[in-house]
Amino acid sequence: MTKQDCVIAPPPTTLTTPEAAAYLNLQPTTLEQWRWNGKGPEFIKLGRCVRYRKTGLDAFMNARAFTSTTEAQAA
Repeated sequence: MTKQDCVIAPPPTTLTTPEAAAYLNLQPTTLEQWRWNGKGPEFIKLGRCVRYRKTGLDAFMNARAFTSTTEAQAA
């Protein structure tokens, strides 16, 4: 075994719909519906493949962080 064989690949920066759903603790169908309605996180379309950037998923969650239910309802 050479040193090159032991190199660990970095984690992917993009996720499939099931991977992104797991990351957000949602069902994949929820992301699909949000994508259809234009309400979900930013996604990348590569032919028929859909990918999500982890940074985009984090930004989506951060934009929906509130300190009170009143604040959340106003948004």
